[in-house]
Amino acid sequence: MSTQGDGVMETVSSQANEFWSLVLGVWNTSFLGASVGQGLIAMLAIAAALMMRGLISRWIVSALRKLAEKTSNGFDDAVVEALAAPLQLVPIIIGLFIAASILGYGGAETVSARLIQSLIAITIFWALHNAVTPVAHGFDFMRQAFTPVMIDWMTKALRILFIIVGAAAVLEIWSIPVGPIIAGLGLFGVAVGLGAQDLFKNLIAGVLILTERRFLPGDWVKVDGVVEGTVEKINFRSTVVRRFDKGPVYVPNSKLSDNAVTNFSRMTHRRISWVIGVEYKSTTEQLAYIRDKTLEFVLNHPEFAKPPEVTTFMRVDAFGPSSIDFKLYAFTVTTNWTEWLRIKEELAFELKKIVQDAGTGFAFPSQTLYMDDGSEVFLPPELKSAQVRLEQPENAGGEG
Repeated sequence: MSTQGDGVMETVSSQANEFWSLVLGVWNTSFLGASVGQGLIAMLAIAAALMMRGLISRWIVSALRKLAEKTSNGFDDAVVEALAAPLQLVPIIIGLFIAASILGYGGAETVSARLIQSLIAITIFWALHNAVTPVAHGFDFMRQAFTPVMIDWMTKALRILFIIVGAAAVLEIWSIPVGPIIAGLGLFGVAVGLGAQDLFKNLIAGVLILTERRFLPGDWVKVDGVVEGTVEKINFRSTVVRRFDKGPVYVPNSKLSDNAVTNFSRMTHRRISWVIGVEYKSTTEQLAYIRDKTLEFVLNHPEFAKPPEVTTFMRVDAFGPSSIDFKLYAFTVTTNWTEWLRIKEELAFELKKIVQDAGTGFAFPSQTLYMDDGSEVFLPPELKSAQVRLEQPENAGGEG
């Protein structure tokens, strides 16, 4: 019996060892060829990098900002702000590098190495792309040698160049030849020239709208003869603009790129421009009273913008057909339409009170007819001949 029991125990022990070897095999090889423990540590490294990204980037940026604040010019401050966004990729790159090293994927030709190299290239060219504008506008000799328009054009050209070179660098990292892609783009251009012109025209127009930042979703825009309303969504081919009657309008991007667009959401203030006519019988004292009191109300009102930030005046402007006309010109602080209407209503109430207190009134179109009693009265020919016959004396030379 003991021999039989020993055999069972040996069988159970061998099966347990075989099962444990299977567990170890899965543990050591199941995470993309690496052990599960290494995979978990690599994942923890990436998670820690993502968590530390904001903290590290803020620390680096804050340190650079403190250094920049010690100088008197604003050039280095602008450069620091331009580099703030690319620096957020640095912790992610470090975390991926640590994870790849833990997993044993640190070779130069591995996918992880190429991914890390691609992120490094993106970070470098992203930083160069963002730093172009402050560098171009920061040097005095640039502003003296070129006009602002020329500097803007050079800045845009350099930014596009860095994007193209950065994309080519990433393609080279992945061993993708750039030459055939350029040749393919040439053939693609021929295809575009033969067909689908409207589609690609609207696609390019959409890219231009986004790069120029003419408007963003939520902005109130107006294109004369096309649409006026609130931008909801910018798609590849068209932009959705919801009119104020809540009807959506799908406008081709080319219409918004080729035409002049008024973006009311970017107004700094909202204008009130009125022509106010008073009666001609108003005296100069009454006119001066209306002018001074109205201007005093506008300048003392907290919701109106003040000079020299804006132009504000109230002047006698013209002698109209039926009135002496004032020109009122002012700007409100708010650009909200409903708030602007409320302030205009308040101004209208105050203006009516001022005119009444001045002892005069608002003028309205009127005509005055003057009758001249000494003028000759027109008579028709037949009535005029009859009147002549009546006025002739009777024939005195006739027979008695």
